[in-house]
Amino acid sequence: MIEAIYNRRSIRRYKSDPVSDEQIKQLLEAAMMAPSARNSQPWHFVVCTDREVLDKLRAAHPYSAMLEQAPVCIVVCGEPAKSEYYQQDCGAATQNLMLAAYDMGLGTCWMGVAPKPERMEPVREVLGLPEGIVPFNMIAVGYPDEERPRPERFDPGKVRYNKW
Repeated sequence: MIEAIYNRRSIRRYKSDPVSDEQIKQLLEAAMMAPSARNSQPWHFVVCTDREVLDKLRAAHPYSAMLEQAPVCIVVCGEPAKSEYYQQDCGAATQNLMLAAYDMGLGTCWMGVAPKPERMEPVREVLGLPEGIVPFNMIAVGYPDEERPRPERFDPGKVRYNKW
């Protein structure tokens, strides 16, 4: 697991190889194993594999050019009425999904949607989300067509012990 945490990168170029239904199911199972406040599990997932839908999502989000190549986009949605912590819970589910994808040889890229209304509304419209369900993020998924080096991110200046 530590190797996945250290080496997973945001992938923006994908091969045309399809991602299987079984792989998608494994990613969703991993996502749903995430912890959530009071075990509320306020997440929902919209799996997009249709090229027309992927193109509409790409048009709806200003930083989603990778959807031109990615064969799958999983839109993580939250249900705020189930938990005031839905954003943290959806973030944990997203991290689980991305680490599982790395372990399976897949690449991912997280595209933020919430809390920006100018991104949320177009995504909501493309997917026909019901009232009470909000798009949290979009995750491109596919086989990587690029390698990205591991950066050094540890900063001891950001660590305090016992108090500030």
